[in-house]
Amino acid sequence: MNTPKRYHPLIIIFDLFHLIKNCFFFFIFLFVIKYGSVSPFFKYGRIAFIILFGYSIVYILLKWYTHKYKLEETSFYISKGIFLKTVQTIPFTKIQNINRRTSFLHKIFQVTSIRFETGMSGDDSTVEFKVISLVKADQIENYIKNQVASGKEEIIEIKPLTPANVENDSHEGKHIHFRSTKKDILKASLTSFSFLLLIPLVISIYSNIDDIFHVEAQAKGVLSLILHSRWVLGLVIIILIILSFIFGIVKTTIQFGNYEISSDDNQIYIKKGYLEETIFTITKSRVQAVEINQSLLKRILGLAEVRLISAGNTNIEDDKHEVNSLFPFLSVSRAYDIITEILPSYEITKEMKGLPKRSLCVRLLRPSWFWLAVTFALYYFKPTLLGLEQIWWVLSFILLIWIYTLRVLDFYHTQYTLNEQFIQLKKGSFHTSLFISKRNKIIEIQVKYSFFQKYFGLASITTVNRAKPVHHNEICDVPADIARMVYKWYQGRTNEIELV
Repeated sequence: MNTPKRYHPLIIIFDLFHLIKNCFFFFIFLFVIKYGSVSPFFKYGRIAFIILFGYSIVYILLKWYTHKYKLEETSFYISKGIFLKTVQTIPFTKIQNINRRTSFLHKIFQVTSIRFETGMSGDDSTVEFKVISLVKADQIENYIKNQVASGKEEIIEIKPLTPANVENDSHEGKHIHFRSTKKDILKASLTSFSFLLLIPLVISIYSNIDDIFHVEAQAKGVLSLILHSRWVLGLVIIILIILSFIFGIVKTTIQFGNYEISSDDNQIYIKKGYLEETIFTITKSRVQAVEINQSLLKRILGLAEVRLISAGNTNIEDDKHEVNSLFPFLSVSRAYDIITEILPSYEITKEMKGLPKRSLCVRLLRPSWFWLAVTFALYYFKPTLLGLEQIWWVLSFILLIWIYTLRVLDFYHTQYTLNEQFIQLKKGSFHTSLFISKRNKIIEIQVKYSFFQKYFGLASITTVNRAKPVHHNEICDVPADIARMVYKWYQGRTNEIELV
């Protein structure tokens, strides 16, 4: 593994596929819809498209030929650039988590993609293999784990792995804490309201088809027939409802199906997806904090989402959902149990202290600059609504009531607790967030006092943890003596810091 190697040749096919996908609509527009146009804009546009498309193909081929990687004794060695060479060295000890993504296209060719996320900043903070064989991905991952665990500087020879060995090794020593069932998928589908996405999806598809084939006239005729017949209208509504629920279940199954949370002595593994499979791996010692989030609906249903905060990037390209999240629809009690199981060193205290009543007074007295700005804009423009010309002051009053409702709810939800090693902070109005972190994982604590807070003997506490971006967690209007206690508590971190 200590000789420079090119990336998997299939990366050329994948890059060409993405190039064709991104250029498809431009090709249809220039060479199909506007093929007969003699306008100079479209004429030269077609020429420019051919030149850029050809250049992109040449660039893809040269990039594969010139970009190389090497696994040295303790780090990655990455060589990039076609005409201007860039050499990058990333130590294995900087790797925070490992993300695997196996798309449907990857599965066709029996390959995968893998990213090694570091805690460093910048565009080159990630080592990524967009296309790599399953066996090779396991070899590199195991090699890095062995090097970091052993702390040795010599190269460890790794025997070639077979698919059977990989399958056996992947389950060795692992304990499965959660595996999604049909009941979990159905509950996730209803809770996430994914069934409501069918109608906007159909409208978007219809709009794109109409732009090309101009089917609006035929659609109006069909719509007129449906609206003038109650039986047809009722049947269409029933079919749409059934299709919406089927769509929601299928979408949720593709996204959250095959969900599995497991761990061994050193690492945590989060796996999800059917057509597109993602696997998130993080070393337990790299977990900076745990965050438990609940929306209003999840609080009503007794559900919660648990996020593991780490210094590495937790978003996968083309995926809006963070891979470091445990199953987002766990029951609260099960979520607490899983946290204790995968992170035995973490403690969750269910009994927490709330804010004193004087904190509510400060929140009610604190001016809302947002409300003042909106009120000024409403007074200046004086918009009309439902034929009422003086509606601006009613809208301003409704906004004020809404702001104070959020403040009151946040007051009742804000809680805190502190013990020898952990700090636990909860806040939120309709959406609540419970933050748990160990003292040696917090890199900074800020204590602030505003004018009103000083008068009432209150303060605000902000904790800072390593993440991408840096994770700030703040609770406001806690008693000043508690803030001073937290500050002194944090000073004890000096004896717990381990330099690596």
